[in-house]
Amino acid sequence: MSIRWPRLLTPTHLSQIIRSQKNPLKALEIFNEAKTRYPSYHHNGPVYATMIRILGSSGRVTEMKEIINTMKEDSCECQDIVFAGVIKTYANAGLLDEAISLFNSLPEFNCVNFTESFNTLLEIMVRESKLEDSYHFFMENCRGWEIKSRARSLNLLMSTLCGINRSDLALHIFQEMGYLWCYPDKKTYRTLMKGLCKDGKFTEATNLLYLMLWKSSRKDCGTHISLYRTLLEALCENGEVEEVMEVLEKVLRKGLKAPRRYRKQIDLSQLLDKNDSDINYIKALINEALIRGGSPSADGYKAMAVDLYSEGRIVQGDIVLEEMNKKGFKSSLPIYEAKIAALFTAGKVDEAVDVVEREMIQNDCVPSLRLHNIVIKGLCDVRESDWAIRYFMKMAKQVGCVPDKETYEYLVDGLCYDGKYMEASRMLEKMLINSHWPRDEIYSKVIRGLCLIGRTYKAVLWLEEMIDQAKVPEMSVWRSLVSSICCESQQTEILPVTLDELGNL
Repeated sequence: MSIRWPRLLTPTHLSQIIRSQKNPLKALEIFNEAKTRYPSYHHNGPVYATMIRILGSSGRVTEMKEIINTMKEDSCECQDIVFAGVIKTYANAGLLDEAISLFNSLPEFNCVNFTESFNTLLEIMVRESKLEDSYHFFMENCRGWEIKSRARSLNLLMSTLCGINRSDLALHIFQEMGYLWCYPDKKTYRTLMKGLCKDGKFTEATNLLYLMLWKSSRKDCGTHISLYRTLLEALCENGEVEEVMEVLEKVLRKGLKAPRRYRKQIDLSQLLDKNDSDINYIKALINEALIRGGSPSADGYKAMAVDLYSEGRIVQGDIVLEEMNKKGFKSSLPIYEAKIAALFTAGKVDEAVDVVEREMIQNDCVPSLRLHNIVIKGLCDVRESDWAIRYFMKMAKQVGCVPDKETYEYLVDGLCYDGKYMEASRMLEKMLINSHWPRDEIYSKVIRGLCLIGRTYKAVLWLEEMIDQAKVPEMSVWRSLVSSICCESQQTEILPVTLDELGNL
């Protein structure tokens, strides 16, 4: 498609032009041609960022690297988020050394904040189990003035250590946070508390809770309720019922700032009347005490409901939600997202959809695109792609709710999983019409499926679309096409086209 160049080119206009291209190499050609056509024109940071994102998302690492070097030579202002994206691209391509090299060279760019790049690279190193390297990387870079916040990286290290049952080391990091001018947040306490409880370090966990109670202010009432529950239930499972009673009483008094009249309504002696076989009942009593014994708080209800649903405890989550509504607090989207996900996991498909179509409407809560995507993915996962399509049609009519790339990919994937390849092909067409460029795997699934049902001509058209976008089909795609063509009587008409395309690659 020919480009209609304007009389005067601005960086914003060029960004719009290259974003509209399906083929990343064509976008790169336009990007390079701009300087030739307009001698007085100069790329700025946002234009470079757009070009880098296009090349990175399409896997064109070599071309992306060339653009990065050109950007460095131009000395234009660079955003930290751009380098974080490049680091992810390198890591996905198995080029971790290139990612580290890029981070080390960031002082050569016109960028004054490395926080996002630092955290992204650290997260990748931790995910790949390079714990020693990540520790040295953190210690070498954490004190630089370009790193504005260290809380996220420290939380990441603590989470990883807790995941390998080294909560003792995570606790040591927690104790050293003050020396790095970094202060623990809710995630810090939550991560460490779970790790200590999982490792059976109840003394340290209880001390951590008391430290948090000492530092908490009145405005924090209820926001840490899920953390309280973590320790109380862990103590309960360990059979330390008397300790549970002591901790619960302090949580109600200092953590939830519950008035005395509320605390008197809680009969903690019921806990002692139950033996080890009634752990679930004791947990229910603890939850009831936390919900009804403390001063009502929307944040507290939300935290507890989300936790219970995330653990698959739907009945208990519903009790919290009911109590929340009784106290006059409105349910929020995170609660419904967690509830719907839990219902799908439990195989309760009808109930999950009913939450969106009835319960949320009754509570004046408007579903978000994220929530719709959870429903669509859930329906596709249980092979209810027809239902997912009907739901999608209703969702598209909602004002302000526009399907995104994730929505279409869930639908195409679900239709292919159900063997409805022609419907998947039509959904893929809608996806392209709305300017969402599918991943290579989506194209491959549709092409292989169409070959399977003998729709070779349609499969070849999608192959051409892939090639137009400078994508290289997998070998399995070619095998499917060759096998399908060999089974058709019209192979002489289609085979040369396929071989020509193969030659062009």
